[in-house]
Amino acid sequence: MTQIDIQYLHQISPKLDRFKKKSQNLYNFRCPYCGDSQKKKTKARGFVYRVKNDMFYKCHNCGKGTTVGKLIEYVDPQSYKQWIVDKYKSGNTHSTKEPEFKFKPVKFDDKVLRGLISFDKLQDHPSYTYLTKRKIPKEHFSSLYFCPKFMTWVNTLIPNKFPNITKDYPRIVIPFFDINKKVFAFQGRAFGDEQPKYITIKLDENKKRIYGLDRLDVTKKIYVVEGPIDSLFLPNAIAVAGADLEIPKLKNQAVYIFDNEPRNKVVIDKVEKLISKNYNVCIWPKTIKEKDINELILSGYSSPEIQSLIDSNTFSKLSAQQQLNDYKEV
Repeated sequence: MTQIDIQYLHQISPKLDRFKKKSQNLYNFRCPYCGDSQKKKTKARGFVYRVKNDMFYKCHNCGKGTTVGKLIEYVDPQSYKQWIVDKYKSGNTHSTKEPEFKFKPVKFDDKVLRGLISFDKLQDHPSYTYLTKRKIPKEHFSSLYFCPKFMTWVNTLIPNKFPNITKDYPRIVIPFFDINKKVFAFQGRAFGDEQPKYITIKLDENKKRIYGLDRLDVTKKIYVVEGPIDSLFLPNAIAVAGADLEIPKLKNQAVYIFDNEPRNKVVIDKVEKLISKNYNVCIWPKTIKEKDINELILSGYSSPEIQSLIDSNTFSKLSAQQQLNDYKEV
């Protein structure tokens, strides 16, 4: 099955922007579903990879995950029809269950984190400068960690999670704590242009990928954003790794804040989905050109100013849909 998948993947490759083979059974290109970054045409965050005897697709920008067959169908329906024929001609109709990036729970406690160095102890290290340049509040430095070889470190927790390590770069490790201060997931954030920029790994599949639960006050207004770093600039903020922000339990007391991407159809569709369910959403004014909260900070906005900006541009129901219609450019 794998060879047929690879054959057809190469066949449709002219329709996959920045298509390249990264290693054996690993391919990379710009996501045909979300289009990847609209600002940086060099971004390529779609990956095809092998699991057992089948190939799967995953985008580390929009989160889309599917089989190579469905990818082929989406990109080139005619090739998909022939792929189906060749699949059955091969006599191998067994399919590996589509993975959901699930792992068995592993022990991950303070002892493991102590194997890394928190940024409040790295004032003389070049990586410390990266956080200060991004103007990340220093009160959070103690809960952000430097990892010199991220994939190698992850493999000590989840054996063979990264079976082919050709390039292993340093990353910021952002632990996800639950309300009991226990780590149930973590995210590795690249310092430069390494792809994917974010690698999020769950250690407990019974918990949703929500960052900031250990700091959350459910009696107050809650700000829900996409990225953990953005959440550090707002009071009582949490982040959902990826852009699937919906949290039904917080529906009435939270405002949902997507990145400022009026041309990103995937984001616009998700905002419309929340509006249809009567969630409170922030619709950025057209005067704001920065993509996210961290970019607003870097452009000179203070955290209180951003909070005020969000509060004054929070809408729901019909008014939210009207604002979104004026905002979107897709």
